[in-house]
Amino acid sequence: MATPPAPSRPRISLPPTFDTVEAERRHRKERLAGALRIFGRLGFSEGLAGHITARDPERTDHFWVNPLGMNFRHVRVSDLLLIGPDGEVVEGERAVNLAAVVIHAAVHDARPDIMAAAHAHSVYGKAWSALGRPLDPLTQDSCVFFEDHVVVEEGGGRVVFEKEGGQALARGLGSHKAAIHRNHGHFTVGQTVDEAAWWFITMERSCQAQLLAEAAGTPHLIDADDARYTRDQTASPFAGWLSFQPLWDDIVRTDPDLFD
Repeated sequence: MATPPAPSRPRISLPPTFDTVEAERRHRKERLAGALRIFGRLGFSEGLAGHITARDPERTDHFWVNPLGMNFRHVRVSDLLLIGPDGEVVEGERAVNLAAVVIHAAVHDARPDIMAAAHAHSVYGKAWSALGRPLDPLTQDSCVFFEDHVVVEEGGGRVVFEKEGGQALARGLGSHKAAIHRNHGHFTVGQTVDEAAWWFITMERSCQAQLLAEAAGTPHLIDADDARYTRDQTASPFAGWLSFQPLWDDIVRTDPDLFD
């Protein structure tokens, strides 16, 4: 009697690897354009504000960013700008947001372990930032930030156009995955564009959930040990990357021109 085949293991997506730096650069730029379109779809745009960046895989003191004044929903790979270590546009034809240069240059310089960073003037992130408080562990989703985000008070009410302002935010962020910049909004980082974008999205929703809960009554907090356990199971760089994949699959299907 034949032995039945062993059951196959379920397939799970994994972050890709690359044979060439050119292929890795193209991948990062595609994910950056896609993440920007997702931010636009989710309503995170606010005039000229908002930016996501991705470190270049070869020139690691350079990063790619969206142009100034371009609707998030329209960004294509070919529209992205490469910014050099002195804040100059090395590749691209459009202007760059000075605040993006100042903030992201400081964060990328201070955090060689991260590849991407995200910030936008989203409604609930702005509202929560005005309270000057860290998020509480109210939901399983918010536990990803438990003991891994900070409130940065310095410079939140002043547009960040000077190097000192960007460096203050980078210092405040430290080794954490997210910062709430008081009176400004929230800022997230990751080892991939996918991870940084997902932390921003889920932090925005956690801000919304806490604002709603506190408006309705007195929320019950998750026990610290349970919050740490949930964080340890759901807050790794891979978990952040994986959580972004359904959004990526959707934007690829609906917006194929992002690859132009």
